Amino acid sequence: MADSQQNDKKATSPMREIRLDKVVVNIGLGDNENLYTNAKTLLKKLTGKEAVPTRSKRREPELKIRKGQVIGVMVTLRGKDAQSFLGRALDANNNTVPEGAVANNSLNFGIHEYIYFSGVKYDPKIGMLGMNVNASFGRKGKRVELRKIKAGSIDLKHRNIGPEDLRSFVSEKFSVKFAAKEGA
Repeated sequence: MADSQQNDKKATSPMREIRLDKVVVNIGLGDNENLYTNAKTLLKKLTGKEAVPTRSKRREPELKIRKGQVIGVMVTLRGKDAQSFLGRALDANNNTVPEGAVANNSLNFGIHEYIYFSGVKYDPKIGMLGMNVNASFGRKGKRVELRKIKAGSIDLKHRNIGPEDLRSFVSEKFSVKFAAKEGA
């Protein structure tokens, strides 16, 4: 009897609630630096935030990339901005995401073309660009481990949100369907 009450308490604890921490939107450009301003403009248009450049960490001669070269742009969204953008991005993907897009604490998927977003029209100045969306999830109490003074440790069961829990949370919160892997 005590075990069932303890399991019920664990399931309804407010500390076990899953929440969206942040959404990172990334557009990779490769060695084409001419697309930099277009991609920056596109992210500003979609998110309302200023994009920052991402730079290569090492030299890749076969890809014609040198160390420190701008190879993409990204925006990090938190709070209500992240929630609304993730909803719009999932809607642009017809509310379907591959099952492999879910990992511990994160959901990653791509959008082939920005015109899939509702209310966004093709802009010939920008051209056709796609993007990657990475949503990071967590639970309350994360700050205990990250703070400088009196930092504590968090149990692995609390820190990691398994793929099954994350799938059920995302499908419930954003009405997302998870598609099986192609060819399987």
